[in-house]
Amino acid sequence: MSLLSVRSLRVTYGGIEAVRGIDLDVAEGELVALIGANGAGKTTTLKALSGMVRPAGGRVTYKGIDVTGMASHHLIRQGIALVPEGRGVFARLTVEENLAMGAYTRNDPPGVSADLDRVFELFPRLSERRAQVAGTLSGGEQQMLAIGRAMMSRPRLMLLDEPSMGLAPLMVQKIFEVIQSISAQGVTILLVEQNALLALEAANRGYVMESGAITMEDAASALLESPQVREAYLGQ
Repeated sequence: MSLLSVRSLRVTYGGIEAVRGIDLDVAEGELVALIGANGAGKTTTLKALSGMVRPAGGRVTYKGIDVTGMASHHLIRQGIALVPEGRGVFARLTVEENLAMGAYTRNDPPGVSADLDRVFELFPRLSERRAQVAGTLSGGEQQMLAIGRAMMSRPRLMLLDEPSMGLAPLMVQKIFEVIQSISAQGVTILLVEQNALLALEAANRGYVMESGAITMEDAASALLESPQVREAYLGQ
């Protein structure tokens, strides 16, 4: 059974159908990439899965439970965490306060403290800046903070939306090393990423989304070798 199963998911904005009846599955422990051009519907899909927008149709099941249309704060308690496009850090709070916000649903102070140490181990730069106001961090540091904040909820499923956007190449490399490290620790990940090469090199499986529909699905290694993917998304 898939940890996350999506069937015939539809999302509309006014009269526009942004997501057109897609199916996708993410098994326990997988890192699955969802790639596609700007406007393909990738971010809207993650918003629907994380409770930020309500689907117009279809069904989403998580751990075998129907969670279609469930509010975000309930999904966080179920173990689903979103790292949003644009990072979405609390600009006026410190690094440590942002991380504490990620654990607001928890009531296990020793576990929260251990997870804070784990985040600082993954991101030493955040440890150095723990008392710094988040709005003064660089883009890469804010991305680290957004991922760290999601980790503080101790997620079983992490939804990552465009983690490389606007970052320098060295920072992108660091972020993807951390994503793979988180995956290796057993967190299931659904990754939306415009950099198709990076995403597919990191992933187990991948989906290609075009104009609100899933057009291809395969092992990530197979998609990397696909002539259609290479021409459309890898510039080859």
